[in-house]
Amino acid sequence: MLTFSFTKFDYMIDEQRRLNENTNKPVPLVQWGSYLSERQWATVREDYSADGDAWHYFPFDHAHCRVYRWGEDGLAGISDYYQNLCFSIALWNGKDEILKERLFGLGNFEGNHGEDVKELYYYLDNLPTHTYMQYLYKYPQQKFPYELLRTENRNRTKLDPEYEILDTGIFNNNEYFDVLITYAKHDDEDIFIKIDITNHYINEAEITVLPTLFFYNKWQYTPDLIKPSLSLVNKNCVAADHNKLGRHYFYFLNADDRLFTENETNTEIVTGTPNTSVFTKDAFHQAIIQKKNITALRNKKQGTKFAAVYDLNIAAGETKTIYCRLSNNEIKKPFVKDFEHIFQKRKNEADDFYAAILPKEMNKDLTNIQRQAIAGLLWSKQYYHFDVERWLTTSDGITEPSPARLTGRNYDWTHLKNQDIICMPDKWEYPWYAAWDMAFQTISMAVADANFAKHQLLLIMREWYMKPDGQLPAYEWNFSDVNPPVQAWAALQVYYIEQKQTGKNDVQFLKKIFQKLLINFTWWINRKDLKGNNIFEGGFLGLDNIGVFNRSFNYQGSVQLEQADGTSWMGMYALNMMDMAVEIALHDESFEDTATKFFEHFVFIAEALNEHNLWNKDDKFFYDVLNVAGTDPMPLRIRSIVGLTPLFAVSNILSWELDKLQDFKKRIAWFEDYRTKNNKFWPNEERSGDAEILLSLIRKERLLDLLKYLLDENEFLSPGGIRALSKYHLDHPYSTTVDGIAYTIHYDPGDSTSNMFGGNSNWRGPVWMPINYLIIQSIRKYGKFYGDTLLVECPVGSGKQMNLEQVADELTKRVISLFEKDAESNRKVYDTYNWFYKKPENENLVLFYEYFHGDSGRGLGASHQTGWTALVAELISEYGGKL
Repeated sequence: MLTFSFTKFDYMIDEQRRLNENTNKPVPLVQWGSYLSERQWATVREDYSADGDAWHYFPFDHAHCRVYRWGEDGLAGISDYYQNLCFSIALWNGKDEILKERLFGLGNFEGNHGEDVKELYYYLDNLPTHTYMQYLYKYPQQKFPYELLRTENRNRTKLDPEYEILDTGIFNNNEYFDVLITYAKHDDEDIFIKIDITNHYINEAEITVLPTLFFYNKWQYTPDLIKPSLSLVNKNCVAADHNKLGRHYFYFLNADDRLFTENETNTEIVTGTPNTSVFTKDAFHQAIIQKKNITALRNKKQGTKFAAVYDLNIAAGETKTIYCRLSNNEIKKPFVKDFEHIFQKRKNEADDFYAAILPKEMNKDLTNIQRQAIAGLLWSKQYYHFDVERWLTTSDGITEPSPARLTGRNYDWTHLKNQDIICMPDKWEYPWYAAWDMAFQTISMAVADANFAKHQLLLIMREWYMKPDGQLPAYEWNFSDVNPPVQAWAALQVYYIEQKQTGKNDVQFLKKIFQKLLINFTWWINRKDLKGNNIFEGGFLGLDNIGVFNRSFNYQGSVQLEQADGTSWMGMYALNMMDMAVEIALHDESFEDTATKFFEHFVFIAEALNEHNLWNKDDKFFYDVLNVAGTDPMPLRIRSIVGLTPLFAVSNILSWELDKLQDFKKRIAWFEDYRTKNNKFWPNEERSGDAEILLSLIRKERLLDLLKYLLDENEFLSPGGIRALSKYHLDHPYSTTVDGIAYTIHYDPGDSTSNMFGGNSNWRGPVWMPINYLIIQSIRKYGKFYGDTLLVECPVGSGKQMNLEQVADELTKRVISLFEKDAESNRKVYDTYNWFYKKPENENLVLFYEYFHGDSGRGLGASHQTGWTALVAELISEYGGKL
């Protein structure tokens, strides 16, 4: 774990002081931040169709002219906590048919591998209090290739790679603008905004820039709300009045024009109904591009959407700058002499903050990777609003409520009423939370803001998220789906990160989350162990297409799937709960009994995993088992991370802790004596002298068996980490038949070649960061216990012997290498696009993809998945000095 202290500076770091001020708030967040989504269209919460087809119901082509129901989106934008007032930018290169107000991407049905954003943008910097933020967008000077991207991807098959914007050639000659947006707060309600536009082409180029202020339209669905208003104060100022937010002022310098409209749907385009006014959401598009109604918009002095307009001619290589300011104060001279210094001051504060939390021994490239990973995580905070009961029973004003929806998607989650700031996995591809993504996000978040990390873990346990029976919401496409139960593990990780940072033992946090986790653990026991034999199911468990068939499918009657990973995750969950209870009991002895309870759960689950049919004695590997009435249990002999999940359940207990918890110690001793005398299974328990005890789901011999697969480059070990499916299946596909239907799985190192779960994620060969992080952490725990008494060959066949801590370092090095520059300044993650990222203006830009090609390391899937791929920052902090 990362260890650092702010005390190595002779002064209190400004950002840490601001974070300290947040500590005692009910919600440790500031009023203004990067809370604006990058895609609100085609989300489940905006879908009012009877058939649940969100991608068709609210497509990209409606986003600029149709009002949202549950939130807003924009380009490089910010909003207040409840997203009453939003700011973002719009651009026009003089050629596009619409303004660039938001990021473009393909809907699920348009891409050959599902939905995908088709833009170049980068989260360069951010602070936990959002006092300093930077975002870079690359805007083509030629007409944006909307149709080419759609057509080419539609024409490609699942076997072809995605057609990306860099494939179109539009960036080949540097014919583009860099649009750099920087926010620097004077205080939390007073924000300076700088927009730098750089022309990278060899000729002068024109661009229109529209800094835009707008209100989230809540009034159309709640008629009794007082409608907010933007009104012109003078040629350089607009007032924003909101009955809850109060009055704010938007200041800007030397605009060429000032336009007002209303954030209202253009019904003529969306429904064919004539508009009652020209002042619609898309009026700026018509005014700037078609010069339509521009006089009316110019003469209008108030509205709910406003833009200052800047028409710029920028010479080759030149940068022009626009300044704005959003404040809750009326300021006579908002741009006093040398006001620009605020940006450098906040940049220096950001540098100080990261100098404190990032190791000094890192080279510049590793430091840059870490900082952008954390910046991406902070930029991914988003206002998320969804009241399922209202969504099911009301209309969006376009489609009447459908009876079919009352028994359709999420119909049994009417208690769920979310309106919070949440870290998203990816604000374009996944602009909704996912239970296990959030758990991983909190680990990286804890490095920068432990209080917010704890808040996120507790938030999803609250009664407006957790179902009354204890189930956690998976994600909005199906809240009832099941993600691996990693919340207890994440809570402990966050607890220990904060402990090492500050010396603080936040036992109160552990107590709070432990009580809620008890309810969730009970739900798992009651709902996912159908036979009561501690063999757990769970469906896809976040691993999409990892199985030969859809593991979430409910086979009727005589067919049952027993899952090695479902059982292993529960073994890990029980062990994590025991660890948490032990930690709490060291401070509060009333929790000692619960430590015993979860230890016994762990023993029973370990027995089921090891003594049932899940372990294959011939292959020496764990498999899912298919039970069909009247036949012998059939192991699904697929070498995937499903069979490696037993590695995750490992714990090191110090002897002094047991000595302090005498009742717990005595109960363990009695339980062991009873079971051994009665020839019952006892899990792996080893002692290192009198200092430490190792508990794990699997014994040493099975650990060694699994490591032979894990560390074999012809199996799981790739140049960039551990593959999700063994390369063995490249030449040995696995097939089986269920209910007369034949299913086959083979090694797919790149994009998914199946349509399972939308087809935009692939677990059949690529490298996934969260699984690699879990594997590395688990192997390191084993290594700390065994030391040099246990050596393995790594890689298999190399003749090189390593202890398990060295193995963990080797795996870490491979994962980090995905992002690092090599000797020729190439990064594996960019693969064939390194030509673009070796340009001087792009050489330090890093993207954090959803997953990575199992052979080349190329980034795949969502391109801004700092949700869990930001874990690389923690890996660098923990082990980077050894690289």
